[in-house]
Amino acid sequence: MDKIRSDIKDYPLSEQQPERLKTPSGLPFTEIQLDAVLSGKVQMKDLRVTPEALEAQAAIAESAGRPQLAENLRRASELARVPEEKILQIYQALRPGRATQETLLGLAAELETQWQASRCARFVREATQAYFE
Repeated sequence: MDKIRSDIKDYPLSEQQPERLKTPSGLPFTEIQLDAVLSGKVQMKDLRVTPEALEAQAAIAESAGRPQLAENLRRASELARVPEEKILQIYQALRPGRATQETLLGLAAELETQWQASRCARFVREATQAYFE
């Protein structure tokens, strides 16, 4: 998806600007049709949201005066690049009493350095601080 800014007039993107939406493999959003699924042209990975689509949704939320929703969508945009197994590991570690302070800080560092997920890393660090103060 291109870097054109989105605002409230673009909501919902799937109706207002479907040509901007692509699947993770680059397939145009408009090509996600039942016959394409049945023929194997559309795979499961094509049904995942892309970081670019989430960032566009965040810009829309921001323009609508919903900054907290925008921030949540931006964290989701970062997580769209992270493997599911890693997300589940972090989720489990964030449950109170399930991980040490060092483990949580290590996961935050990994999010930041390996996955360029600085917002999510900040979230994990804030949780770590709250757990271990």
